[in-house]
Amino acid sequence: MSKTVVVYFSGYGHTRRVAESVAEGAGAHLIAIDADGNVPESAWDDLAAADAIIFGAPTYMGSVPWQFKKFADASSKAWFTRNWQDKVFGGFTNSASFNGDKAVTLIWLQTLASQHGGIWVSLGQLPANTKAATRQDENNMGGSVGLLVQTPADASVEEMSAGDLQTAVKYGARVADVAKRLRG
Repeated sequence: MSKTVVVYFSGYGHTRRVAESVAEGAGAHLIAIDADGNVPESAWDDLAAADAIIFGAPTYMGSVPWQFKKFADASSKAWFTRNWQDKVFGGFTNSASFNGDKAVTLIWLQTLASQHGGIWVSLGQLPANTKAATRQDENNMGGSVGLLVQTPADASVEEMSAGDLQTAVKYGARVADVAKRLRG
C-alpha cells in the first residue's frame, strides 16, 4: 500500500473541497496550508514518508497564491537533501474562470515537482468536448497535465460541479495507483 498526501491551499473553501475529493480517491492524508502560508511542523515528516504528493492551489492572477509559494519555498530543505526524489506527484487547480490561466498554475506545480526530482502523473482522461457534453461531465474542462476545476465566483462550495469533483476522485485514485505500481 502506498502512502499519498494532498497538500493544498484554499482561500474560500472551494479548493479544499477539491482536495477532499482527490484525497477520497487516493485514500490520502490532507495537509492544509494555512492563511499565513504555513503547514504544521509534523507535515514535513508526512511529506517525507509519502510515496505520492498531490499539490493543490487555486489560480490567483495567473499562478499559485503567495501562501502556496511560501510552502514551496519552504520545501527547499527537502529539495537540498533530495528528500522527495523519485516520489510520484500530481496537481490540481481551481478558479472562477473557464480558462483563467489554470494551465500556468499546473505547469508551475509540475515544475516544482520536477525540481524535487519527482515523477508527474497526468490526468489520463479524455475531455468531455462534444456538443452533448455538460458541466456535470467528467473532465469537462479538458485537462491533461493535471486536474482543472472551475467554480463561478458567486457559487458556494455546495454548488461545485459534480463532474469536476468526480474527476478529482478519479485523479486521486490514478496518482495513488501509479505510486503503488512504481513501489512494486
